[in-house]
Amino acid sequence: MDLIKAIIIAIVEGLTEYLPISSTAHMGFTANLMGLEETEFLKMFQVSIQFGAILSVVVAYWKKFFDLNNIQFYFKLAFAVVPALVLGYLFDDKIEAVLGNQIAISSVLVLGGVVLLFADKWFKNPKIDDEKGITIRNAVTIGFWQCLAMMPGTSRSAASIIGGMAQGLTRKAAAEFSFFLAVPTMLAVTVYSVFVKTWGKETANPQKGYEMIMSSQDHIMIFVVGNIVAFIVALIAIKAFIGVLNKYGFKPWGWYRIFVGVALLIYFYFFK
Repeated sequence: MDLIKAIIIAIVEGLTEYLPISSTAHMGFTANLMGLEETEFLKMFQVSIQFGAILSVVVAYWKKFFDLNNIQFYFKLAFAVVPALVLGYLFDDKIEAVLGNQIAISSVLVLGGVVLLFADKWFKNPKIDDEKGITIRNAVTIGFWQCLAMMPGTSRSAASIIGGMAQGLTRKAAAEFSFFLAVPTMLAVTVYSVFVKTWGKETANPQKGYEMIMSSQDHIMIFVVGNIVAFIVALIAIKAFIGVLNKYGFKPWGWYRIFVGVALLIYFYFFK
């Protein structure tokens, strides 16, 4: 993977991380369409550049993240992230095994799109329009909904937003809490992937993520530039998504998922 291809993947990550269309699926498809070999470094890179996307939320909502007078906010995020931390650790190997199955991911993309077509009708009369109205019980429930995204192609954003709406949140409040919850969730995933997880256990050269990054100047450059690009693009995408979601709801994203999912099913089934 050269720097240009890494930048393309980072752009895709930044655009899709906070949209209900699955960043994992889009990065995997992009890498496949560019003819990239599915190496351990590529898989680690696709996870680790989420760090840049995480920082975009902190910058976009910096007043919320650095409001020390609202300690409840931090407690809500801490409790909400626990389900993903526990289940993510337990099922890490199974999740990684599905990452290379493009047919399965494409199918989930379509099924998720069908769900989004009806999401707005299912959750009417929301009562919570701000993070302060979210209880710790609401937050934990949303955290369990987020775990649905452990199946690649589901979309962490879609799962947590729908989970929020099921708890009585408005679309805007659910989307914003999904953004907030992404910070501890993706930070934990990135730290685990870079510093804890051993990649390529079945190969002759198993390595930690940081060992792969530091193994060459090219890898360091790819890692740094990838995170910077993901940060910039995600910062733009967050604001745009809130506007589209408020105006049009989930249907555009549902139709998009179905169209892309079907197109990719045809591509991977007949041409790969």
